[in-house]
Amino acid sequence: MLLPYAIIFASGAATLALELLASRVMTPYFGVSLYIWSGILSITLVALALGYWAGGRLATGLARSQRSERLYTVFLLMPALSALALVIACLLYPHVFPLLARQDLVAGAFIACLLLLGVPLVTTSAMNPLLIAWQLHRRAAPGQPADAGAGRVFFTSTVGSVAGVIVTAFWLIQSFSNFVSLLIVALCLALLPVIALRPGARPIEGRRALAATTAIAVLAAAGMLWHADAYLGRMWPVKYSGLDWTVEASVTSLFGTVKVLKSTPVDDRGRFIRVYFQDGLFQNRMLSDGQSFSFYTYALEGLALAHRPDMRSALVLGLGAGVVPARLAARGIDVTAVEIDPASFAVAKRFFGLDEAKVNAVQADARTYLRGCRGKHDVVVVDLFHGDGTPAYLITRNFFADLRACLAPGGVAIFNTFADLELPLGYAHFLSTLRSEFGYVTLYREDERDARHINSYVVAAQAATQAERIVLRRVPPGYAAALERLLASPRQLDRALTAGGQIITDARSTVADDIARIQMGYRRQVVRDLPPAFLVN
Repeated sequence: MLLPYAIIFASGAATLALELLASRVMTPYFGVSLYIWSGILSITLVALALGYWAGGRLATGLARSQRSERLYTVFLLMPALSALALVIACLLYPHVFPLLARQDLVAGAFIACLLLLGVPLVTTSAMNPLLIAWQLHRRAAPGQPADAGAGRVFFTSTVGSVAGVIVTAFWLIQSFSNFVSLLIVALCLALLPVIALRPGARPIEGRRALAATTAIAVLAAAGMLWHADAYLGRMWPVKYSGLDWTVEASVTSLFGTVKVLKSTPVDDRGRFIRVYFQDGLFQNRMLSDGQSFSFYTYALEGLALAHRPDMRSALVLGLGAGVVPARLAARGIDVTAVEIDPASFAVAKRFFGLDEAKVNAVQADARTYLRGCRGKHDVVVVDLFHGDGTPAYLITRNFFADLRACLAPGGVAIFNTFADLELPLGYAHFLSTLRSEFGYVTLYREDERDARHINSYVVAAQAATQAERIVLRRVPPGYAAALERLLASPRQLDRALTAGGQIITDARSTVADDIARIQMGYRRQVVRDLPPAFLVN
């Protein structure tokens, strides 16, 4: 019979789809640190193991009680139960995950993964031993393989898992929100028993109970999917920083959901703030008249001009809302902006005024792009963030060597980074690695008083460079004074900044734990400060 194998194929696809979606659902709440991924993988494997064990025990119990005919019924029941569990998890997680994250990121991630994946993975994995046991019950059938089809069952399930990853990565994630994607998987699982319940299909013991459970699962999944936007929409508008906020747009991609948030008016001119928001990070803020409302954009522009007032060519790694490359291009500078996430280009053009006629926008990985860049640019601005910080492969000595080779003679690199003042060792690794490739490294910071996580700006060059006094156009009054103080307070690297720092390379890195601690510290601040509605994706 091909039908059971088609069902086991689909359930295998759902298993890996759920694991992939869970990682994206949990990122805004728990981050992407090593510890969080350990929780996701551990719970996934434990749930699968429990499912295999429970399915075997259930099959043994049915066989001993002379109810082997029910094996097929229970096999068909599992995807319906999995679908119901997924619907319940979707109802709960937007409200429960923020509470778990505020208590403890690591323990909370384990519990959250268990809530989201526990029952669905246990029930779908239990289908494998149930199907094998059912085939054993039919072992007298001509041509029955000696292993009762176990090899074929696990082969089919695994191939289905591969298909599930592909479909999820290249369709679900890029077409729907993670919330909706989970419900689509739930509906697909709920529909699997319907195929076996069709008129003229094989007789099923306990058909009525199976049909009733399946109907409830289908109606629950379909109903929740139909009202998904309305359910999440009840969380908006939300109050944050004294303003009411709504979602103006949401764009999905392989690299996380980008939300464009819109505030109520902030002045008597009716101007409002528009925010580029992704995975718990305020990537940029802009007033509705096109003026940047993020200090770091002026800091990066100011440092670039102060150290290379004669620059003619600039490379910006990390597009975001496109504010920094747009402001540099407005000065007549030849600007190339490199961004790996296609959603950034769409959002920057539609909501933040990026003009690709003035900025050469390139979709590529920054690391890959630099390898083909040799001595081209007077300034390279590095503004690369994903999750809770800069990805590890973008802070190695090898990356900085490629960056140095991309600079023209006398060129400078300007970095936008986060520093955790309570955990300085992680930042010491970054500075020590950077200094191994650049002879001159200078740190600029905003006011450190009463701060833990702070934007830190770093200027790196082959030889010492003196910052000149500059004046930026269209800078909010409060930011202008802060920018002047920032530019007037360079700090050379000293033992306090680099104490304990190790050089990170592609081949050797022993600092993963230090980096993970910093990332978790930042994520704790995110979930503590932001409304839960901001984090649902």
